[in-house]
Amino acid sequence: MIRLIYFVGSNLVWFVIAVACLGLVVPGAGLWLETVIGPLLALLMLVISLTFNAQDVRVILRRPSRQLLALGLVYGPMSIAGFVTGRMFFGTGSLAAGQTLLGTLPTDVSSPLLVLMARGNVALAAVFNAVNTALSPFVVPVLFLWLTGMQLAVPLGSIIVELVLIVLLPTILGVGLRTRFPAFFARHDSAYAGYGSIPYLLILLAVVGPNAETIIDYGWFAFVIAGAALTLNLMGYMFGLTARLCTTDRKEVITYLFTVSKKEFSSAAAFVAASGLPVEIAIPAAFYAVIQMITSPIAAKFLARGEHPSMIGEV
Repeated sequence: MIRLIYFVGSNLVWFVIAVACLGLVVPGAGLWLETVIGPLLALLMLVISLTFNAQDVRVILRRPSRQLLALGLVYGPMSIAGFVTGRMFFGTGSLAAGQTLLGTLPTDVSSPLLVLMARGNVALAAVFNAVNTALSPFVVPVLFLWLTGMQLAVPLGSIIVELVLIVLLPTILGVGLRTRFPAFFARHDSAYAGYGSIPYLLILLAVVGPNAETIIDYGWFAFVIAGAALTLNLMGYMFGLTARLCTTDRKEVITYLFTVSKKEFSSAAAFVAASGLPVEIAIPAAFYAVIQMITSPIAAKFLARGEHPSMIGEV
């Protein structure tokens, strides 16, 4: 079993592509997983949180400037990039509005896993994730209104549930266990990337399966939507790299790369449903989910090259 976990973690890129194809060809494989995306994300956060302790978190909290930079990049240039790419690829209409909404979304919950695989600062990524999610009900509607002129209702209840049950509680539990039993959990450091890869793949299947029919129905235009998603995703990596102007710490720069480039796609559907807006506005986020879940392992594998593998194993 352990060998299988290592194998999945070390070949995650190919497993991601295979699972994405499976979700498109056999949508039913992912339909039943759609209802358990929340628990899968919580499990992913728990696994990742076992890699750092309370002292690591305290060190990060003493440096609020890092968080301010992350907030600025996630909600600043990425929001503008979402608006610009929406106009470039779709002109006006629901898809353009959806691409704009996508740019304003907070960091994806899975970002700490990719930071771990790329050998970045996982504790920093977890803090970034929690703060960005907590502020999203107040930031996203303001940005979306400014960029599109459209009112966005705040699904405060679902966001609070996500923050508490999916992010905070698993993180507190994982960090608490690592702090209380450091020697035991440190012995498994090389396996956490592999363990985290399993729920990551299941989440991907849960995203692709329910959206397979919609993706296929778009025909050739699906490539246009995917192109818009890929463009915004690559711009996210570019904006993340600007953190090098503020820090020379390689692990921190890696953390910014995934914090900025990954977007919490499920938030789009929640905002759209709460606002009574056309369902098509959430479509760019669904495409982005698949794109980012493919590009992220590729980027992590590239970044991990040349680093000593003893801490987290091969990506």
